[in-house]
Amino acid sequence: MHVTFDDHTVAKIKENWKDGDRLLLTFEDGVGPYSQHAMIHMQVQFSINIIGPDMSLDTYDDTIDSNLGKVYVKGYSKDSLDENMTVKFKPTYSTMELSGDIGSIDDNVGFIDFTDPESIKENPAR
Repeated sequence: MHVTFDDHTVAKIKENWKDGDRLLLTFEDGVGPYSQHAMIHMQVQFSINIIGPDMSLDTYDDTIDSNLGKVYVKGYSKDSLDENMTVKFKPTYSTMELSGDIGSIDDNVGFIDFTDPESIKENPAR
């Protein structure tokens, strides 16, 4: 399994990245320390998260490869993913889309830097 982040997404991640940080692709089901509350509507939702080197990886028991290195995931969330995926910035709505060989997986991927309290506070789902 592999995910390729486009240039815009790479820049956004690197803008927030500090040496030793870890990257998560979080399945938003309300399970684990970084998952937002399971949303009311029934659709697959993911977010890209940055956590510090000493922050918990509880429930993130698997990884996928990416052009930015290892990305931590909840193993069971791989059922909603595809073998070859991309995350692309969509300028029309200023959103990111996660897609795979099967098509769109999530057309509005969130981004939260959990090492920055302002990033958490600015996220409307928190």
